[in-house]
Amino acid sequence: MDNFNRKSHWENIYQTKELNEVSWYQPQPTTSLDFIKDANLSKDSKIIDIGGGDSYLVDHLIALNYTDISVLDISQAAIERAKKRLGEDSIKVKWIVADATNFKPNEKYDLWHDRAAFHFLTQENEIENYIETLNQYLQPNGFVIIGTFSEQGPTKCSGIEIKQYSELTISERFSKYFTKIKSLIVDHNTPFDTIQNFVFCSFKKSEQI
Repeated sequence: MDNFNRKSHWENIYQTKELNEVSWYQPQPTTSLDFIKDANLSKDSKIIDIGGGDSYLVDHLIALNYTDISVLDISQAAIERAKKRLGEDSIKVKWIVADATNFKPNEKYDLWHDRAAFHFLTQENEIENYIETLNQYLQPNGFVIIGTFSEQGPTKCSGIEIKQYSELTISERFSKYFTKIKSLIVDHNTPFDTIQNFVFCSFKKSEQI
């Protein structure tokens, strides 16, 4: 995988597969929405969805009247598909085409959501860069929601090896800057009648001296 081009891989996925032909398809992102509700944010809070692609979370956030939503994905094709689906509502979203491992935001966020992007980072330097960026660009007392494949989940997704986590290991991974609030093990039913086991955790940015 030394010559693996992450961006090319995901551009190809989104150019050749329909939304309901990918395993992460989820028209009703119940777990993510429940975690976001728990954060009790104001409607003008800055929310970013990392690796959001053309997922339906942004549709639900707009419907819930959140007014400052950003969606980041490495794939331009994924972003364009989401914008087309949303139509006129797409102007209510800040669209960012970038790799989460070297993303440099121009603002700080109140809530950082990541379902099924973080587990694609398998190199230690990429994981550390991601967490350092998250810490730098999350507001004091900001919230983090991370969903990854669990230790009972798949070892690969879209032909790429992923890094599995348990409730303990995901908590330890983020413990340098963040305090865990809640964790949950959930099953995701794919369009192919298979089950993917996820661990979801929410964190709050720790007070730093």
